[in-house]
Amino acid sequence: MSVKIAILATPKASRSEVVGWQEGALKVRVAAPPVDGKANAELVKFLAKFLGVPKRNIWLVSGEGSRRKVVAVEGIEEAALRAKLPAA
Repeated sequence: MSVKIAILATPKASRSEVVGWQEGALKVRVAAPPVDGKANAELVKFLAKFLGVPKRNIWLVSGEGSRRKVVAVEGIEEAALRAKLPAA
């Protein structure tokens, strides 16, 4: 079972970090340029570390070439995931 999260990604930030919620999506700054999938790879790597799950348990469902993305996270209960995210 996986949990899906809407993401609003901002590439080329000084560091990767969760900013909060904006327009119903988790806003994440990503410290990689949006070139050759580098920002997507950094987003997955950062979310894995932030949520405490392996990288293989996170994948892009949609939005590969967009700032608006949907990611699926496997291996974590929805309640535990919500506890790690900032309050909406």
